[in-house]
Order: sequence, then structure tokens, then C-alpha cells
Amino acid sequence: MQADLNTQSSTGRRWTYAALVVAISLALLGSCLGPPILRDWQAKQRRERAYAMWQERCKKSGEFIRKTVENVEGIYLVNVRTELNNNQGEQPEDQFRLSDPYGHDLWGDGYMISFLRSSFTWHRTEPLPRGWPPYLGYRYVEAVDYKDGKLARYTGRIEEPWQRDKNYLKGHLEYVMDRQPINTRSTRYGVKFEDISTQEEREHWIAGSSLKVIDLETQEVLAERIGYMIDWAQGSRAGARQPWTFAADNACPDFDHDFPRSTDTSHKFRSQPRQTQRFVEKVLKPLK
Repeated sequence: MQADLNTQSSTGRRWTYAALVVAISLALLGSCLGPPILRDWQAKQRRERAYAMWQERCKKSGEFIRKTVENVEGIYLVNVRTELNNNQGEQPEDQFRLSDPYGHDLWGDGYMISFLRSSFTWHRTEPLPRGWPPYLGYRYVEAVDYKDGKLARYTGRIEEPWQRDKNYLKGHLEYVMDRQPINTRSTRYGVKFEDISTQEEREHWIAGSSLKVIDLETQEVLAERIGYMIDWAQGSRAGARQPWTFAADNACPDFDHDFPRSTDTSHKFRSQPRQTQRFVEKVLKPLK
């Protein structure tokens, strides 16, 4: 009887030891696998909430053109895109900086040149592809210079640099923007961009944008484009990824909507440059 009791006691200890080993193993396994699985689930839930929020915003997005104007010679830029609007500077791809990443476009002098006559087509020997925007441009643009804060009128022209500097190759042409200081604005119609994102939207990597064409005499908004985009990866920087750049793939209106449908699968941020000009020319028809 005593031997049986000893055997049972020994067996019990072995089972207790085995159970302890299993418990410790499961605990270690859970500590290794539990948190990543939980994080993945939480990330998925967050992406779904963000995507649903973006889809809700898309219901009020679009191009709303109330009135158009023919034969417009020049426009006034209420604000000019700078490097801070284009994810440059000390904190590129900032999640919360209201820099209008949806409206990403050319910046500085390039932004102003984009509105000038023939700045897109002057060097092209072939006509634009069928269905493309005309990219005509205006005879002049007026704006407060982003560099010195003074009002000026800008015009564009084509020159051969060799005529003034023989170090250039003869026959080489360049598009040049000339600046003339002015005392008062003479143009009637203005263009203004604005970031309309809320704190909650930015927390979910959603950027909202407003682009307005305004009659500066009456303050009437002739047209407005409302746009939203979202980074589906919620700010991931894996592989040197740029969240706002990739967010252009999920935008409403889509950045390719002004172009014919094609099989091009490249990222949509390639269609963001000159998007402001494309919309403005639908409203303020350049003098031909």
C-alpha cells in the first residue's frame, strides 16, 4: 500500500511539473505572439475606421462650378504654394501640418509659371494627347511675391540664353518669367487654396482641401473644388515610404479624372502637378 502511495505521489509530481512546463510555455508563447496579433488586429480596425471616415468625406467632395468667365487675360493668386506646402523643409510628410497635401502642385516660381501662357506647351512639337486638358495659361498673373512680400505682375516669354551669354548652346531655348512690381491689383478674379482638414481627420491620415475661384469685386465664389485623400497605411514609413505621396492613390476627386482612362498603373501623385491650373481653366477660360 505504501509503495502504491509513493508511486501515485511520484506520478502526481510528474504531472504537476508537466503542467507547469506547459503553462510556462504557453505564457511565453502568448507573450511572443499575443501582442503582435493584437497590434495587427488593432491596426486593421483603425484602417477600417479611417477608410470609412474618408468615404464619408468623399460624399461632399467634387468640383462645383457655379459660373464660368470667358476671355480672361490674367488672374490674381490669393496665396502661392511654397516648399512648406509641398512636404519640404525640416519636417517633410508632417501628419498634422495644414499644408494642403491634397493640393500638392508645383511651388514657388514654378507655381506661378504654371498659370502663364504656353508654359506647358511651348517646347512640345507634338499636340497634346487626345482628351488632355488644354493647358493654355494666361497672359499674366498677379500675386504677392512669396520671397519679399511685395505685389507684382508676372509674365512669361521664351528666350535664347545664347543671345546674352555665349556659354549657352546656340539654339537652346528657355521659358522665362518676368516680374514687374505694381502698386495695386488689376485683375478681377482670384485663386485661393486652403487646407480644410480637422484634427480628427489628420489623426486618421486624411487630408482635406479647398480650391476656390473668386470674383474679387463681389466676393462671389464662382467655383470650388473640395478634395480628400487618405493614406491607407496610416503613416507607415516602411521602406522610406512617404505617406502623403502614397495617399494620392486614394483621393476623391481622383487626380487622373481630367485625363482619358488608360492602363497606366503608376502612382497618382504624378498627376498632381498643374492640378490647380486644370481646375482654374475650367472656370476662367483663358483669352485665346
